[in-house]
Amino acid sequence: MLIAGGLLTVGGPSTTTDKVTLSAGSELTLIGHGLGHGRGMGQWGAYGYARKGWSATQILRHYYGGTTAGKVDRPEISVILTGKNSVNVHADAGMRVGGQAVAPGQAVSLSGATATITNGCGGAVVRSVPAPFVEPINMGPSRPPAEFLKMCGSNQTYRGALGFDGGRVANRIHIDDYVKGVIPKESMPQWADSGGAEALKAQAVAARTYALAAIAGGKKIDDTQNSQVYGGVAGEDPRTNRAADATAGQILLQGGKPAFTEFSSSTGGYTAGGRFPAVRDDGDTASPNHNWTATVSAGSAGSAFGVGALRSLEVVEANGLGPENGRAVKVRAVGSGGTVEVSGEEARTRLQLKSSFFSVRGQATKPRIVRPPTGPDSPGGSLDLGSLMSLPDRLLPGSSQLLNVGTEALNGKFDDLGGVTGPLGQAIGVPNLTPDGNGVVQLFQRGLMLFSQKTGARALAGQGLADYLARGGQPVLGFPVRDRLR
Repeated sequence: MLIAGGLLTVGGPSTTTDKVTLSAGSELTLIGHGLGHGRGMGQWGAYGYARKGWSATQILRHYYGGTTAGKVDRPEISVILTGKNSVNVHADAGMRVGGQAVAPGQAVSLSGATATITNGCGGAVVRSVPAPFVEPINMGPSRPPAEFLKMCGSNQTYRGALGFDGGRVANRIHIDDYVKGVIPKESMPQWADSGGAEALKAQAVAARTYALAAIAGGKKIDDTQNSQVYGGVAGEDPRTNRAADATAGQILLQGGKPAFTEFSSSTGGYTAGGRFPAVRDDGDTASPNHNWTATVSAGSAGSAFGVGALRSLEVVEANGLGPENGRAVKVRAVGSGGTVEVSGEEARTRLQLKSSFFSVRGQATKPRIVRPPTGPDSPGGSLDLGSLMSLPDRLLPGSSQLLNVGTEALNGKFDDLGGVTGPLGQAIGVPNLTPDGNGVVQLFQRGLMLFSQKTGARALAGQGLADYLARGGQPVLGFPVRDRLR
């Protein structure tokens, strides 16, 4: 389980009344709020506000302070389909490939950059043409079902085109159609039946903007939670499709660019701050995770932090926003094997809590209050990365190519480390150039990765990351030459 909290003492009988005393088999009670990282929009809060009569515009303004309304200027995107390794498709209305029409009843299979047209799935070969993608007869959004591409065999259905992007199967699709496959996976369609339709519209704008911000930062998006969960046509719902259509082309801008509109399930009553100002979230009272408690034994807490027999555990810093001193920012565990300090999010991960918005019942020592930074260059987490995550004032010659190369290398390293289930966790930002313009940096829930042409992609997490940042980080130490994940 994840823990952060007040001072806890494990051992013999207490000699004072200002500490929580534990025996070897004791359990700690954690008082918590919310589910997820709490940055940006709280989905349950949006639902709660919608039921109070708020419009989607009001909801978005509340959670994403400092943004302005904008329109999509890059309507077509490419989504990596992680569970696919081949393209063999048909469509009731026919298709197009390599500039040529494919008749209804015919199918197309791709091998590299060659498309083979057959009479039906697995039928006789009609002809082959050079083409990396198979397209519907019309690439516009909101086309009729007869034009959707269907996988031979499974009949899994997708809007837009299917083909290969960098050797991986991809769905090239209009951003408004993409959002239709995201909203029901990232939100709850049934909210529309109980007064929450405006919350689904807000989700549509946030999801559309998030994808475009990631792409603008050089990230290739896929169909998993590493980007946003996307289910194609099979994942769609008429209620969320209406929300997507009602907000077609609408995004949020920050500094003239698509804002990085993160969202999470439940804020617990106060957002975490970061890129957007922290705000009260009274709508979150609708959430089943608005308030929660959890228990953990002293032994499992000591094991989670790697400190042996636990002697004390305290929240050293908190953000002071909301009850019980707000979210844990820094947590210190002391045991027979030493002392470990981690961020509140890292503590949450180690102890498998619902959020870092928690405290320990009986805590006596009040943590130091550290208000969250706000602004587009804020890393969004409790790690103080300073200028490491800031973009240079201008793009240097060749920097665009460096960003693309670095992003590909970081994506490959992330996959090699196990993706979102690996030591880094979920991405909480997009790849950016380092301030000196000599490399690329990407922030994750439990660490970060850095790339330079000389060192390649390197990952840092845990104490390795803490040591690196404490000694000055990339501006002082340069790019790491090896991974440090402990």
